[in-house]
Amino acid sequence: MNVTDRPRFAPRWLELRERADAAARAPELLHPLLEWMSAREPEGPPGGTGGLVIRDLGCGTGSMGRWLAVRLPGPQHWVLHDLDPLLLAHAGARMPVTAADGTPVDATTRRGDLAALTADDLAGTSLVTASALLDLLTRDEIEALADACVDAGCPVLLALSVAGRVELTPPDPLDAEIADAFNDHQRRTDQGRALLGPDAIAAAVAAFERRGATVVVRPSAWRLDCAESALTAEWLRGWVGAAHAQRPELAPEAVAYLRRRLEECAAGELSVAVHHTDLLALPGPGSGSAG
Repeated sequence: MNVTDRPRFAPRWLELRERADAAARAPELLHPLLEWMSAREPEGPPGGTGGLVIRDLGCGTGSMGRWLAVRLPGPQHWVLHDLDPLLLAHAGARMPVTAADGTPVDATTRRGDLAALTADDLAGTSLVTASALLDLLTRDEIEALADACVDAGCPVLLALSVAGRVELTPPDPLDAEIADAFNDHQRRTDQGRALLGPDAIAAAVAAFERRGATVVVRPSAWRLDCAESALTAEWLRGWVGAAHAQRPELAPEAVAYLRRRLEECAAGELSVAVHHTDLLALPGPGSGSAG
């Protein structure tokens, strides 16, 4: 697949959601990850400077790196992967420069198709991570990712995959229909790719477990209220817009629904829980040697 084949995401949207993403991610997954890493001696980044080599797939503006780098000890070399050169420029310029223990963090950017990564590409990698990416993949792409990571003996931390559940307070009679249409949109076929959407977590768990990895999942919901009104309003527009695109027959009900919900949001009367799931996969002892 060519690097120009997939849609780009606006930096404004990614920056708007960063605080909610950071609050939602499951930090309890870091304990088993650090235990697994501590049992292995890192090879370090190219050049022999020691420390962790972390690849952030579909890095966007780099929010996962900003969240995770300061929570991991030891020197780190991040490789930020994305298809969009504009997003890569944002991410590379805004990475932390120190880790949890004050040791240095540096980053390089790499433009390319993450679906083409192989175990050879991941040689010397200490961790593969991604945020809000898994649900945009196909079953074959998830299988290929599991193959590459497990064959390389590399742990994987995948955050904020959509779970297909949304709770709005106060409720509205059209909530369930909009949610169903949105989930169908997440599972659409896009340029010949059958996206998994909310089915991606189950597919990833199965893919990694079949290859002998230990998999741990934890909830990571956005919880949006009047303090996040700008994000809530933007999310509402995207959520209802995708539902309407999937089921055009919802108009004009969807238009009226969005108007009602935006008015509630502006009045500070709306709260939303958008459910996600975080996944940690730790390769078994028979896997390849990670950095």
